[in-house]
Amino acid sequence: MATKKQIIIPIVILAAGIAAMAVFSSMKKPPEEKAEVDNTPIVAVSEITVAPMTLEVSSYGIAKPKYETELIAQVNGEIVELSDTFLRGGFVKKNQLLARIDPNDYQAALIDAQASMATARAALEKEVAQGKVAEREWKQITDTSPTELSLRKPQLAQELARVKAAQASVLRAERNLERTEIRAPYDAMINSRNIGLGSYVGVGTKIGHVLGTATAEIRLPVADNQLAFLVKTESTKQGVNAPVKLIGTYAGQDIEWQAIITRSEGVIDSKSRMSYLVAEINDPYLLNSSSDSSDVPLRFGSYVNAKIMGYDISQATLVPRYLVVKNKVAILDSESKLHYAVIDIVRQQGSNVVVANGLQDGDQLIVSALDYPVDGMKLALANDESKLEEKDVETEQGDSQMASNKKSGE
Repeated sequence: MATKKQIIIPIVILAAGIAAMAVFSSMKKPPEEKAEVDNTPIVAVSEITVAPMTLEVSSYGIAKPKYETELIAQVNGEIVELSDTFLRGGFVKKNQLLARIDPNDYQAALIDAQASMATARAALEKEVAQGKVAEREWKQITDTSPTELSLRKPQLAQELARVKAAQASVLRAERNLERTEIRAPYDAMINSRNIGLGSYVGVGTKIGHVLGTATAEIRLPVADNQLAFLVKTESTKQGVNAPVKLIGTYAGQDIEWQAIITRSEGVIDSKSRMSYLVAEINDPYLLNSSSDSSDVPLRFGSYVNAKIMGYDISQATLVPRYLVVKNKVAILDSESKLHYAVIDIVRQQGSNVVVANGLQDGDQLIVSALDYPVDGMKLALANDESKLEEKDVETEQGDSQMASNKKSGE
């Protein structure tokens, strides 16, 4: 049998262990209460503005004269007169004298031709009179019909031919005399002059080069798929008569000019695979314009960017292209939830797309990225982030206060 001592010792040890465990349990701090964390994704938005829009097709080109002419000498001779405006960059009017070739030989040739024509006319009149005399004599001599030769008709035809030849010589001499004067074919600017006073020129010698100042034209390359955005009616071809805004530089400043599409070249370039539209602007140098003196001329050779006006869209907006996924964009609805809107894309315009349908004025377009977007998920605006931070600060302050109260209680 177990002794009394053997029974009491285990009980004492057990009681001591329970007491020690109770002491240690009372010394253990209770777990701190953690504040509830708000895991709502924060997004940035941009407000959509829907308004009427006119589509534009961008292009570029170089301003050139619609008409330009190489002046060529048509007669031989020495240059005896030059106009003071016949210099590179000079402006001349239509039919203005630019240079004169020595006309003396051609004046003499004209006088000689006129003399020959006068002689031929006199001979013709003499032959007509002789023919009439011969006809009267035949009637007095016999009743038989006279022959052509007896009436001197062959001689009359010969003299008539000589008169016509003399007239041709006079016309040729007059034309050659006129050609001694080199005149401007139209209102123009002198691009180059290849002769000087005293120079001898022959038929075919290049005298100068002039550029018509009445109209400038710009060839504008347009991709074939962009032609669909230009206005097309029953009376006009695609793009013809469309207004064009030309943008270039003058004296270091950006300047705009207004032009109009007058024609399409009608072929696709074999190298660039582009179609070409031709824009025209009247009086590019403002020589005949009564407009304000602050207007700036469009100089030939200027490089310009062009914006061709296309058709109008009643309601449209621009959306960054990177936000569009399978013709959908993310919208923050009135309940601060994610919603995907299906949009109708008209065209791509640089880094944006033109949207005609699917978005309303005032819609909140989500412009920030989401890790795991789900339609209908709860979101918070980026401008609400400060409120969340204030809430976290208040929670931390409350936790600190609780901890200090417990410590003071102990």
